[in-house]
Amino acid sequence: MKAFVTGGTGFIGSHLVDALLSDEANEVRCLIRSSEKWLTGKNVERINGDMHDLVALKNGLEGVDVVFHLAALVKAPKKEILYKTNVEATENLIRMAQKSGVRKMVILSSLAAVGPSFKRPVNEQDPLMPVSMYGESKKKMEEMIHSITQPENSITILRPPAVYGPREEQIYSFFKICAKGFCPIIGSGDKTYISMVHVADVVHGLLLASQQTEKGVHTYFVSSEEVYNWNQIRKATSIALDRRLLPIYIKPNIVKGMGTMLESVGSLFGMYPVMNKDKALEMTHEWTCSVDAIKKDLGYSQQIPLEEGIFHTISWYKKHNWI
Repeated sequence: MKAFVTGGTGFIGSHLVDALLSDEANEVRCLIRSSEKWLTGKNVERINGDMHDLVALKNGLEGVDVVFHLAALVKAPKKEILYKTNVEATENLIRMAQKSGVRKMVILSSLAAVGPSFKRPVNEQDPLMPVSMYGESKKKMEEMIHSITQPENSITILRPPAVYGPREEQIYSFFKICAKGFCPIIGSGDKTYISMVHVADVVHGLLLASQQTEKGVHTYFVSSEEVYNWNQIRKATSIALDRRLLPIYIKPNIVKGMGTMLESVGSLFGMYPVMNKDKALEMTHEWTCSVDAIKKDLGYSQQIPLEEGIFHTISWYKKHNWI
């Protein structure tokens, strides 16, 4: 298989590239905007450019069997910036792929496009009701994909929830605090549930999706098979760190206030912090999704249990002196 990967220098993308390279029959071509990051020294064909460079996209798409589109922007101070990267750039890629005769595309979306769950995990039949600018951009991306897909195309959209694992830099901040002996928990810890998925399971889903040949647009959640509460996550993290964690329970309104404050302070210095109003709003909701559809259609199953995944992740952070 000859694959063109966007976002290959990032967290999920670099793990996908590793999995593709583990099969010597695969040829991997990656779009690289600037730094090679996690791709340094790996046997990939480098295409220099970004998602708005039509010449680079044309070169990247030439002769490939499948496109894995993982490049995205997860935070920005204005929705127009997110739209340009997550919607317009995706449209560029799809239209260029259509012109190049590439029939199969796998595109990473997010649970954020659908929005939070209420009392039960969301599924693929639920309406898209995002609560953040990022989620709104992913919703518009999905709508755009449906509107421009041609009859000969087979496009699979995957929606992961929170993804963790080696090289991850956002959930990492939670583990970093836990390494100091404290575990921040929004709410009680027992009644708020979350779907979390190890990066290896997302890659497993991406590879299964690349083998789906039916024409049209196919959309699936790719996640853990069970949902977790924060006390389960605290226990698994405590075991991985081999230390007792003192739970710090935080009221949702305080989280929202922190997001507003940090965003305001960041704007004074020309920065947009990871913890902002959008992220704070997302953190105060419950985020769970069902994997029944991807199990039925693609044969997906969760490979990495929560305890094993967190232990593996924290071991990597320790080995690389992140914590």
